[in-house]
Order: sequence, then structure tokens, then C-alpha cells
Amino acid sequence: MSSTPSSSPVSRRIAILTTDGFEQAELEKPRDALQKAGYDTHILAPKAGTVQGFDHVDKADTFKVDGTIADADPGDYAAVILPGGVVNADALRTDADAQAFVKAIDAAGKPLAVICHGAWLLIDAGLVDGKTLTSWPSLQVDLRNAGATWVDEQVHSEGGWISSRKPDDIPAFNAAILKALGGT
Repeated sequence: MSSTPSSSPVSRRIAILTTDGFEQAELEKPRDALQKAGYDTHILAPKAGTVQGFDHVDKADTFKVDGTIADADPGDYAAVILPGGVVNADALRTDADAQAFVKAIDAAGKPLAVICHGAWLLIDAGLVDGKTLTSWPSLQVDLRNAGATWVDEQVHSEGGWISSRKPDDIPAFNAAILKALGGT
């Protein structure tokens, strides 16, 4: 699975920012696709230990946290993935360390991939103004109010940003992430 940041070159390390209440498929399936393609994924959370996944509103599996967001250096990662899940996204959106992490990834021009409710963090980090992205439909007003253009597409890629709406979009989301990382 995951390993410490020093185990692989930065170009092969991908951060997955999450906390309890994430939509399990939106973490697990992109992580698995990246690992299959040879990337080293790290689950980063506000706290050490484990994080609780959900299958919509039902508890699913727990996942080991590889490190805390506060202790992680965005420079050690080639990209970041933000899974959705209402509880997860609502908690991360106001986390100062998570905001700083995605700002650093964006400032470095590295791929930033977000699905479902995960875009809330990007709104609170002040990053969406002038961007075009998709999300779970209930976020479209939030995104527009923050200056973004919202589109109803399976996946939208623009300047290193990859966004998708929901778990059904994961195959296209994964393909867009791999393409942004220089894969097929």
C-alpha cells in the first residue's frame, strides 16, 4: 500500500487528503488505479491513526493514515487527490493545514484532482475564482458564488485541475488523473 514519503521520487508520490466521513469509492478506486500504474499514494489526514470511510450514509472500512497534513510537505508530492463525502469535505474545508496544502500544490502547478463534495476545500482555500470545474450538483451555487464556472460533466480537466461529480464518474476521473501525470 502506502509508504513513507522518502521511499519514492516526488514524481511518483501522490497525496490523498481526507478525514473521517469520506466516500470510500472516491478514495479507494483512484488510489488503486494510481498504485497499479506505479504511483506511491499517501493518505494524509488532520490526525494520525485511521480514517473512516463511508458508502453513501453507511459506515464502510477504515484506512491507515500515512501522515498528518500538518507534518506533510506539499513539495514531496507530485499531485493531490481530494475525495468527497459530505462529512469529510465539510471538515476539511475549514482546516488551515489542508487549505495551505492545496494552495501549495496549486501554486506549484501540480495536478489537483477533486471529486464530489471535495471542492468545498478549494472554495475555502480561495482557489476556485476563475476556474471551471464540476462537482456534486449541490455545490454548483457554492462554486459559482466563489467565482467559478460550474459544468455538469463526467470529468472536467483544465490546467492541471481534474474534477468529477460522483462515484459513477471514477473511471473517467482516474483516466484524467493518469493523463495529467503524464500517463495514458
